[in-house]
Amino acid sequence: MRLSPVATDVPRSGIRSFGDRAEGIAGPEPVIRLELGDPDFTTPAHISDAAARAVREGHTGYAKSSGVAELKGALADKLRARNGVAVAPEQVVITNGGTQALYLALLATLTPGDEVLVPDPGFPGYRTMAAAAGGVPVPYRLDPGDGFVPDAGAVAALVTDRTRVLLINSPGNPTGAVFPAAALQALLDLAEERDLWVVSDEVYDEMTFGRGHVSALALDHRDRVMSVFSFSKTYAMTGWRLGYLAAPAAAAATLPNLVLATVSCVATPTQLAGVTAVSGPQDAVAEMRAAYRARRDMAVPVLRAAGVPVHVPEGAFYLWIDVSGSGMSDMEFAGRLLEEHRVAVAPGTAFGDAGAGFVRVSLATAAGPLRTGVTRLAGLYAASAAARRAGPPPYAG
Repeated sequence: MRLSPVATDVPRSGIRSFGDRAEGIAGPEPVIRLELGDPDFTTPAHISDAAARAVREGHTGYAKSSGVAELKGALADKLRARNGVAVAPEQVVITNGGTQALYLALLATLTPGDEVLVPDPGFPGYRTMAAAAGGVPVPYRLDPGDGFVPDAGAVAALVTDRTRVLLINSPGNPTGAVFPAAALQALLDLAEERDLWVVSDEVYDEMTFGRGHVSALALDHRDRVMSVFSFSKTYAMTGWRLGYLAAPAAAAATLPNLVLATVSCVATPTQLAGVTAVSGPQDAVAEMRAAYRARRDMAVPVLRAAGVPVHVPEGAFYLWIDVSGSGMSDMEFAGRLLEEHRVAVAPGTAFGDAGAGFVRVSLATAAGPLRTGVTRLAGLYAASAAARRAGPPPYAG
């Protein structure tokens, strides 16, 4: 029996592929895993305790597809206080992680054949989700010279009669760029001019190291922005699968039907734990953010001392490293780093064609292994760059 091309044509994630390779490396010394954005912190105890308490108290039945009212209210308060976004609880839809929120936003806005403008380099899931939702992903380039902040004029040149959605991501994965308000406003003006929906991935909204995060939804006065958030990175809850989407009222009224069609609802104890996470003490969030910043500030000098060009992130928790000077492609460099030096990183082309020559290093691992990993990366780069400058050995025939 034939399977749908929607299923068979979705490519395997380049990040996960390197993770699979890392798991297959045998030997007494463990591979240093710097390829995944999975925090090494455990979920704060008061959040886990809230989930356990919810189970003990019998809160184990179905929830509404739009989400538990208490959580929706708490998130509306959070969006107002921390993001400057004025939304009613009814405009918040609870999802099975930020990934489902992104996918549902695309399902709600696309008809088959519609084009989706996606960042390049950008999270690989954007392209696969757009295709699975019936859309055609069209990459727009994020230029290092612009600090990986999109240029609205360059994006406008890609808009066609089939373009329906502009997908943006700040703080950015893999680059760590945090978009200033003026750049966001220019993109929203473009969306207004060309009648586009804007899907804004803001899952790293609380992980910034200087310039504060500006939500696209806070600048939206035309009801065309859907902003996606997650508990995964903020509260080290990646395995809990809890996210949310804030949208204009008409869209928010429709989205729960798509939740119902895919997962029925998010687990009730998880949602009640989310209430505690967003409404309770935020000390752990500040501690994790400080740790990621300290790891960044430790790793960047190690790389620069070896002559490795690296973009210093203003948000998220990744280093975007230019390894083209090694004379190797990003895939070859990442492969050699893994096979010869037992360090796993994500090759840049996993994030799009504009990622060629780069690798992404996750700061979501402990400082000790991280230092060892970037030191080995720097050593491979320096040795390869030196050999490249020296040229081939003289012919001895």
